[in-house]
Amino acid sequence: MTPAFEKLQKHLKQLPGLGYRSAERIALNLLVERPERLPALVAALQTAAASVRRCTRCGNLAEGELCAICADERRPTGVVCVVEQVPDLVAIERSGAFRGTYHVLHGKLSPVQGIAPEHLNLVPLIARLEAGDIQELILALSNDVEGEATCHYLVDRIPAGKVKVSRIGFGLPSGGGVLYADSVTLKSALEGRRNYS
Repeated sequence: MTPAFEKLQKHLKQLPGLGYRSAERIALNLLVERPERLPALVAALQTAAASVRRCTRCGNLAEGELCAICADERRPTGVVCVVEQVPDLVAIERSGAFRGTYHVLHGKLSPVQGIAPEHLNLVPLIARLEAGDIQELILALSNDVEGEATCHYLVDRIPAGKVKVSRIGFGLPSGGGVLYADSVTLKSALEGRRNYS
């Protein structure tokens, strides 16, 4: 293989979910089997890199200041579902079980991995809470030690009695995440949420 091919394969292998063989197959497909696809892919990557950013309100993907969900005036803004990552938001949206707004933390607290509160997207959420814009906060975080620690941290930052806080809990296996749950399980988890105290 050529140095350029190996460099492409190395970069592809760094993407989540791609191992050595998958990266090799993709590189060969783009360079040898279907090279006509390469210019469109490069253009799409460049366009996305230049225009996609985080929503200033919730942290979702956006091409303007607000994402499509935050900009949708039909959505009730008083009920906010807090998720770890954008794919979790997408999974809940796909389930159709929730029609409020979201807040994406872009991670969860993990002292072992060096992830502290300042590494998460917390400032806009705290601002929304302090402004009185939120009546209910649904914590849709992973059912693991880090998810639980993040929930406790958030609850400690909410003025007592000001905001109803609930946590999804039914249907998601212990140690499992929102991203890999099917639509029925997510709907069950959202409908079966419990008060968090």
